[in-house]
Amino acid sequence: MKKIAIIGCGRISYKHVEAVINNASLAELVAVCDVDITKAEKAKKQYEDGIKGSNVKVYENYLDMIQNEDLDIVTIATESGYHAEIAINVMNKGIHVAIEKPMAMTLDEADEIIKVSKENNVKVTVCHQNRFNPVIQKLIEAKNKDGFGKIINGTARILWNRNDDYYKQAPWRGTWKLDGGTLMNQCIHNIDLLRWVVGSDVDTVYAQCDTFLRPIEAEDFGAVLIRFKSGAIGIIEGSACVYPKNLEETLSIFGETGTACIGGLAVNKIETWAFENQDINNMDICEEEVDSVYGSGHTPLIKDFIEAIDSDRQPYITSQDGRNAIEIILSAYESRKTGLPVKIKR
Repeated sequence: MKKIAIIGCGRISYKHVEAVINNASLAELVAVCDVDITKAEKAKKQYEDGIKGSNVKVYENYLDMIQNEDLDIVTIATESGYHAEIAINVMNKGIHVAIEKPMAMTLDEADEIIKVSKENNVKVTVCHQNRFNPVIQKLIEAKNKDGFGKIINGTARILWNRNDDYYKQAPWRGTWKLDGGTLMNQCIHNIDLLRWVVGSDVDTVYAQCDTFLRPIEAEDFGAVLIRFKSGAIGIIEGSACVYPKNLEETLSIFGETGTACIGGLAVNKIETWAFENQDINNMDICEEEVDSVYGSGHTPLIKDFIEAIDSDRQPYITSQDGRNAIEIILSAYESRKTGLPVKIKR
């Protein structure tokens, strides 16, 4: 039975609590931490309502928590700009970490996380939970069976609404130091899926971004063109300005022998599924209803992470996967500044 703690009890933390509840045979939540104690108390109540008889300790200072508690796993769901520092401090205590996206705000921070995890022989996973969506699992299965043949291009569209109130509720949102813009915050999940399914390292990134409507430092709309080393082309369209509400999160993959478009609220529904290979074309695909753009992938993600620790294997989503996603976005930000394509040095 793994002992888990959560650091950061804001907007996404209920999914972390839910994931521990849903994995009650494998783990228990023993502590929660937030600088706003009322948020931590809310997370505590959610868990104790779900698991009767439990007793979750509440902390304001995570350093006190990792010093006082005997923990196996900590999940980090604070403001993005604090992820790296917290993860490193936690791993230096010999504790495994699951980090909300983005895993860090710079590649140097991401590399340090990877380095420290190896030094302490602990594991890291990053919460790109949409990889666990049933339809996305079928999509990667189709790709691995060569259903697309040569992949020509892929498109990630994230057309959402984040109004002024969203940013005013938490002043860190949209800042360069703690958050980044639409690409780093809202679009990173689909960017991760695009790179993962195309299955190639990135060669070049070119971007045009701007801040059109929202009261933030970073971009509220971004368009990114990627050239993969395989030759395939990726297109990313990400907006927080769609009127009047979220429109779609869609991943489309186009190959010589297959086309798949996955849409819905959280890339959870089949829009187009057409393959030359009839076994793939006739796959039994289970679409999923979700209650929010966060989907339901945190539960299988935490389950996989626990099993990875127990069997001493890599988690399904690795720290390198987390780095790959931010590499694309940070390259897009560099391209925005220079007006030029950015060549990935690797």
